[in-house]
Amino acid sequence: MDIKWLDKSEEHDYPAAASYLGLIMDRPAAKVITDKLKQVEMTEFVAKDIFRACGHPMLGITDRCVEKDLIQIARGEKLSPLLLYKDKANGKLIIADGYHRLCAVYKCDEQP
Repeated sequence: MDIKWLDKSEEHDYPAAASYLGLIMDRPAAKVITDKLKQVEMTEFVAKDIFRACGHPMLGITDRCVEKDLIQIARGEKLSPLLLYKDKANGKLIIADGYHRLCAVYKCDEQP
């Protein structure tokens, strides 16, 4: 299945990223990272590699948000790109925003 992506993340993705990052680090650091995410160029990665790097489990299709994203994909609508941050202190990839989209994409095609 052909996954279509927007050219850049939607504006509402950044406050969502800041909110999540603020839970796992102090808020000033989360703001700095979120501001940097607005500036970076988009890069492509294979969905299964993102899962491996972040260590998160995949959510099932019964998850309401994953289901919504699967419907968008089936309709041929473009998805907002994921916001990813590599925490160099512990070598982990952090999905700042887009975890549900990643799960939906993986369900459709593990190598979009």
